[in-house]
Amino acid sequence: MSLSKSWASIWTSYETNSMLHVFSADTFPALCEEVAQGDAELAAVIRAHGYPPMWNRPNSFETLVHIILEQQVSLASALAALNKFREFVGEVTPEAALVLSDEEWKACYFSRQKMAYVKYLATEIMSGELDLQSLEGLPDEAVRSRLTALKGIGNWTADVYLIFVLQRADVFPMGDLAAVNALKRLKGYPREAHRDELMPVVERWKPYRTIAAMLLWHFYLSSPVRKA
Repeated sequence: MSLSKSWASIWTSYETNSMLHVFSADTFPALCEEVAQGDAELAAVIRAHGYPPMWNRPNSFETLVHIILEQQVSLASALAALNKFREFVGEVTPEAALVLSDEEWKACYFSRQKMAYVKYLATEIMSGELDLQSLEGLPDEAVRSRLTALKGIGNWTADVYLIFVLQRADVFPMGDLAAVNALKRLKGYPREAHRDELMPVVERWKPYRTIAAMLLWHFYLSSPVRKA
């Protein structure tokens, strides 16, 4: 059985047995308020800065390329590389990615490692082994398992995809420095605090850990730490 067929069977089995926990632009403000009711610091973020933007991204090859580019670099650097890529190929598609030469990839500011990741992703999609639309019907952990089976995609990338593309409501990206540092600052933890110390706080935000993460990102962006 091919991978695409096996994942199709998983989707079928989950479709009738699972309720996907998602949020939308319509429900987002109310969910922010619900999370804030049980957390005084998050409530203070809303009072000071309002609701976070409703960040979302389309379920596309380009979006996954963008997230891969964002791994371990600034958002500005990742966007610059994506825009350069767009200049070379026009529409960012798997087919376009597989015809670029190594020199063209380099001119698009892609490292050899990220070039390899994107080419592998393109091959998986073109072969039919990965169907991004089919992920929309899978529970969170099934999506995570499918994505992290791909070269170059780890838990942080899967978390970002689940949050911004599939709008799943109960995902906390423990590998995201901005979210974690905002949590430490908001809750008064020292910067060197280990993630295990933070987990009890994160667990209290269930079943809306994504909403809490968005409030933390909002706090991080709205109240930058001033450098001495």
